Amino acid sequence: MNSLYEHPDAQAALALQTKIGEIKKEVAKAIVGQDEIIHQILIALLSRGHCLLVGVPGLAKTLLIKTLASVMDLQFSRIQFTPDLMPSDITGTELIEEDPVTKRREFRFVHGPLFGNVILADEINRTPPKTQSALLEAMAEHRITVAGKSYKLSEPFFVLATQNPIEQEGTYPLPEAQLDRFMFDLRLGYPKAEEEKEILRMTTGQYSADLKKVVNGRELMQFQELVRKVPVAENIIEYVVKFVSKTRPTHEAAPKFVKDLVRWGAGPRASQYLLLAAKTKSLIEGRFTPAIDDVRYAALPALRHRIITNFNAEAEGITTTNVIEKILNEM
Repeated sequence: MNSLYEHPDAQAALALQTKIGEIKKEVAKAIVGQDEIIHQILIALLSRGHCLLVGVPGLAKTLLIKTLASVMDLQFSRIQFTPDLMPSDITGTELIEEDPVTKRREFRFVHGPLFGNVILADEINRTPPKTQSALLEAMAEHRITVAGKSYKLSEPFFVLATQNPIEQEGTYPLPEAQLDRFMFDLRLGYPKAEEEKEILRMTTGQYSADLKKVVNGRELMQFQELVRKVPVAENIIEYVVKFVSKTRPTHEAAPKFVKDLVRWGAGPRASQYLLLAAKTKSLIEGRFTPAIDDVRYAALPALRHRIITNFNAEAEGITTTNVIEKILNEM
C-alpha cells in the first residue's frame, strides 16, 4: 500500500502534502534559497525533533526560524545565549508578591522565554553548562523544574539552536548528551550568486513580505500523530540498524576505517530519528511507507553530530561527514 490514495488516512496525508507546499511558498516570500534546509527543518518539526543550525553570521538563520513560526502560527521566542546567562533567565523565576488587600505574601512564577512553541536558542555554545542543562531538560521532557516545582511547556515545542563555526574562543562546546537531543545537525552554506542578487533586491528596498498563516499548532500536532502511523517494512528497519551499527567501532559489522578513525559511534536515538525522518519524508512526498533512499537522505544530518572521531582522524583531516559518506558509499 504505497499510494496515499489507498490508505485510510489518505485525506489527512494529502492535506499534509498541501500544507507543506503552502508553508514553503509563504517562507519563500521572505527567505531566498535554503530550500533543502527548510525541507529538513519541516521534517524535524513533523517528527517532533529539535534542530541545530550551524552557519556563519548573516545567513538569515534568525529570519528563517521567525518566518517559519509566523507562517505556522506558532509563538516564537528568541534567547540570545551569553556567558552570563543564568538558568532562571530562560526558564523563568519565582517572585514574591504582596496582596494589596490581605497583605499576604505569596510566590508567583513568572514564565521565561522557554514558554513558547518555536524557541530560537541563538549561539547556544556561548553559555555555561549549567544554563545549557536547563535547556536540555526542556528539550527532553517538554517541561522545566523551578524551585522544586514542575511546569509543562507549550505544545508543539520545538528548539532550533544556532552555532557559529568561527570564533570558538570563550565558548562552551555542547556535551554529547545534549547534542544527542538534536534530531538534525544542519549546515547552512553561502547563497549562490543569483540568490544573493535576489537577497539584495529584497532587503535594500521597500519590500516587506506579507506572510499568511498556513497551519496552527493543533493541526501540526495532528500531522505529527499521522507520521507515527506510517507503516514501515521490516527490511527498512533492518537497514537502519545495520547502517547505525556500522558507525560503532566496537561492533563486529563496523568497517576497518570506522575502527581506525572513530572513537564513539551513534546510539539508538540516532536509529529512532533516522526512521522517523524517513517516515516523514515519504509522507510529505506522497508515499505512505518509507524506502531505503529516505533513510539515506537523512543519514548525514541525523548522524554527523553523534559520531566522535579519534586523534587519527583529526590528524588526517577526516570529519564525521567523511565517515558517514564512506559508509553510505559502501552500503
